[in-house]
Amino acid sequence: MDILQLLVSGIANGCIYGLLALGFVLIYKASEAVNFAQGDMMMLGAFLGITFINASYADLPFLIGITLAALILGLFGYLLDRFVLRAIFGQPQFAMVILTIALGFLMRFFAGVVWGHDPTSLETPFIGKVWMLGELMIPVVDAVIILTTVALTSILYFFFARTRLGVAMQASSQNQMAAYYMGIPVKRINAIVWALSGVVAAIAGVLFAAKGAVEPSVGLLFGIKAFAAAVIGGLGSLPGALLGGLLVGIVEPFAGRYLPEVGQIAPYLLMLVVLVLRPGG
Repeated sequence: MDILQLLVSGIANGCIYGLLALGFVLIYKASEAVNFAQGDMMMLGAFLGITFINASYADLPFLIGITLAALILGLFGYLLDRFVLRAIFGQPQFAMVILTIALGFLMRFFAGVVWGHDPTSLETPFIGKVWMLGELMIPVVDAVIILTTVALTSILYFFFARTRLGVAMQASSQNQMAAYYMGIPVKRINAIVWALSGVVAAIAGVLFAAKGAVEPSVGLLFGIKAFAAAVIGGLGSLPGALLGGLLVGIVEPFAGRYLPEVGQIAPYLLMLVVLVLRPGG
C-alpha cells in the first residue's frame, strides 16, 4: 500500500514536471534553443493564480483564476518574443541561453519585490480533502492535477494534429526555411509558441501552488528538474516530455523513501543514465 501511495504522489508531481518540460520542448522545437527561464515563468504563473484566487480584492473562483493567470502569462510570452527575443534573431544559440538565464534572475527579483519571499500556498476548494479507495488515500488535489494534465494534453494533441495553426507550428519546428517558403509566417508562429509555453507554465504553476508552497526561488529548482525530464524524454518530443516528467516524478519519492542518500539527485542520475545509454531520449 505504501508503494501505491508513493506512486500516486509521484504521478501528480510528474504531471507538473511534464507540463513544464512540455514548455521546454515547445521552445526548443520552435527555435532550437533552451528557455532556462521556463521554471521562473511557472513561478510567476503560480503567484498570479494566488493573487487572483486568494486575494480578498479578487477572490475569484479557481477555474477563472487559473484561466486569467494562463492568459496573462501567455501574453507575456508573446510580447517577450515579439520585443526582446527577436532582437537576437540570427545570433548564436548561446545568446538565447544567456538571455533566458538573465530573464530568470529578473523574474525572481520582480516576484520578490511584488509578493515577498515568504512561502505562500494557494487556497483551493479541495485543499485537505481525500478520496479513499480501500486503504489507498488519494488527495483530491493530486487527482485534480492528474485530470487537468490529461485534459490539457488531449487539447494540445487535438490542436497540433487537427488545426491549421497547429500543423503550421509543426511544419515550422521541423524546417523553418521550408515553412517560410511555403508562406507560413515563421516569426509570428514563434511568438505564438512562446505564448503557448507561457500558458502551459502558468497552469503548471497554479497546480503546483495548489499542492505546495511557492516562493521566488522555487521556479529555478523546478525548472532544472523539468529540464532533466525534457532531456530524458527527448528535447524534440512532446509526448516524451510528459513521459520524462512522469518518470522524474515517480523516481523522486521512491528514491527518497528507499535510497535517501541519493533522493535529491535521483532525477539527475536518471538523466545521466539516459544520456549515456540513449542520448536522443
